[in-house]
Amino acid sequence: MSKVAVLGAGSWGSILANLLTGNGEDTWLWARDPEQVETFNRWHVNPKYMEDFKYSTDLHVTNDMEEAVKDAEFVLVVIPTKGIRQVATKLGKLLKKLNQKPLIIHATKGLEQNTYNRPSEIIAECVAPENRQEIVVLSGPSHAEDVAIQDMTAITAACTDLRAAEQVQKLFSNNYFRVYTNDDVIGAEYGAALKNIIALGAGCLTGLGYKDNARAALITRGLAEIRRLGVAFGANPFTFIGLSGVGDLVVTCTSKNSRNWRAGYQLGQGRRLDDIISHMGMVIEGVYTVKAAHELAEKRHVKMPITDALYRVLYEDEDVEQAITELMNRSVTTELE
Repeated sequence: MSKVAVLGAGSWGSILANLLTGNGEDTWLWARDPEQVETFNRWHVNPKYMEDFKYSTDLHVTNDMEEAVKDAEFVLVVIPTKGIRQVATKLGKLLKKLNQKPLIIHATKGLEQNTYNRPSEIIAECVAPENRQEIVVLSGPSHAEDVAIQDMTAITAACTDLRAAEQVQKLFSNNYFRVYTNDDVIGAEYGAALKNIIALGAGCLTGLGYKDNARAALITRGLAEIRRLGVAFGANPFTFIGLSGVGDLVVTCTSKNSRNWRAGYQLGQGRRLDDIISHMGMVIEGVYTVKAAHELAEKRHVKMPITDALYRVLYEDEDVEQAITELMNRSVTTELE
């Protein structure tokens, strides 16, 4: 049995913590909100994020990060991108104080605003090398709602050191949750972040009444521009036809469990972005990733027409139908471009 600290008690963090508990690990889930912690420990539920789901009574939940992290061999960070630097900074100070060196895993999918850093880069900046082992990316097609009911799931553990990825593979794998390894951290993180952009677009199309042909076209061409940007930063192009690429893209673009898809759907139905954000109750990573990816693509001169169209809709108030018309009327080109 290993002690695992899970930082972040949203839907994905809490379900991964529950999974690890079921695997026989000594799992400690950290949440900021004392009321959420009390509800967890008294009733073993997390109603804001996972309605009606009952968590293991063996899962420890605390709002004291030091209690969660002390003596942990693994630390799993599942924090929205905009909050990961703050949490990673606190984690770095704690690990220094405790003189610990755990293996760090993250399951965050996004790019930091302004710096455009990937989550593993943020963690590496905030946690000194002497207080951590490798940083492993956990990514792939995995809605928390499906993992909660033990639907068959396959994801990727990515790390430049495959031995560390194999440790994470062993930690998480069971008869319904299968983990593959990959050494392409850049590709895994870009695939995880950018698919949320395409999921917003897929939701928009459905909200506007478009059918399967349109969605298939969007997913396929969306994958092309995800690959282009990732490869521009050194990713292996083959990663994007794997679980953290096309796998995550397909599930996020076709499931109502995806908050990015739901946000896009509401945009297509005519709701305003600020209204959607205020009522969602959870972070819509794709909204922020659109901006970061648009700016990054401009800096690197990478063609990302779908991302650019969504940027105009979200940040320049362009009509969704107009953006689609402009996309379809661009100069024709070869599919392999």
